[in-house]
Amino acid sequence: MAARELPVIVRYALELFAPLGTLRVRAMFGGWGFYCDDLFFAIVAGVVLYLKADGQSAATFEAVGGHPFRVEYKNGRSETMNYWTVPEEAMESGSEMLPWARAALAAAARARKPVKKLRASEPPGR
Repeated sequence: MAARELPVIVRYALELFAPLGTLRVRAMFGGWGFYCDDLFFAIVAGVVLYLKADGQSAATFEAVGGHPFRVEYKNGRSETMNYWTVPEEAMESGSEMLPWARAALAAAARARKPVKKLRASEPPGR
């Protein structure tokens, strides 16, 4: 089976994010998810890029006119997720995007659950 070609917006976002580190993109739920060094930090839904935010950073995205990603379910229910749009200037320049992308990576790092370490005497699965 041939690999699916990436949409223009996804290829462009990968270019903008290139200075961040090792990037990976995955198709998911009709959109695309972006990982940098195994941190999930951005999504593309349709033709819109959203970056990860949290309680420490969402207000910054909102202050520049960003809006959160909203999922609309078939049953009529909707849910707002903590992924936000970026200013238009950030979409036009890698140097303008980097501070936003780094903030998204920081939010993703804060959200990462620590790996539980097993004690030497504790068998796996407990």
